[in-house]
Parts: sequence; C-alpha cells; structure tokens
Amino acid sequence: MTLFENRYRTHNLGLLLLRVGIGVMFTIHGYPKLVGGPEAWAKVGSVMKVVGLDFAPAFWGFLAAVAEAVGGQLLALGLFFRVACALLLGTMIMATVQHLSAGDGFSGYSHALESAFLFLGLLLAGPGHLSLDQVLFPARRRLY
Repeated sequence: MTLFENRYRTHNLGLLLLRVGIGVMFTIHGYPKLVGGPEAWAKVGSVMKVVGLDFAPAFWGFLAAVAEAVGGQLLALGLFFRVACALLLGTMIMATVQHLSAGDGFSGYSHALESAFLFLGLLLAGPGHLSLDQVLFPARRRLY
C-alpha cells in the first residue's frame, strides 16, 4: 500500500513545517519575556537557584528570553539552527526542573519536557534542505 511505503520524499517539507510552526510559537511565547525588562528577566532567571546558580538572575532570565524569542525566529528560518536548538533545549530543561521543584504535577511540567524532547530531536535531525543554513553553509562534497 502506497501510504505505508518507506519513501519519505516529504522529509524536508515536514522539517520546514515543524521549524516554522514551533519557531513562531516560541517567538510569540518569548517576546513578552524579552520586552519585560530586568524585573521580568530576574523572575524568569530565578529558576537557576534550583541548580545552585543564585547569582545574576536577570542575566539568566534575559538569556532564556532571547533563547525563546530570537531562537524561535532562527528556528523558523533554519539559520544557526543547531545553536538555536541547543539554547532552546537548555531553556526547556530548566523550565522542566523549575516545574518539578515547585511540585507541579505532570500537567505542569509536561509542555516543557515535551519541548525539550522536540528540540533534542531537531538538534540531531538538522534543519533540512529548505533552510537558510543549507543555503549559507552547504555541505561539503567529499572527493573520495
């Protein structure tokens, strides 16, 4: 049956749709944190106390806001894709840790954990051929 054949000709289109959809959502989610200023950044960054980093919470919060807002845009464009995925993965791991340490149940931490798995998978899979990384940094052809 054609539906179940292992051809995957739409692999790159699937990665494009996934990148753009998740990238736009994380940009929308992170933008209010980014424009919230030092007070909002300190609140977001205070989660680092859970892992023993209790200095500069505004810096950590700003980094998380940039990872979500700017990283989401980079993800959608497929530009510096693996760096963006790594930063978003770290942010989602810390969000998961924060929800777990607060005693939130599964419904409290599941979104962050699911996003962490998503970014880990994307980090390993790459952006696909329909990305700016592919245009700007094409794979080198091997001569052997």
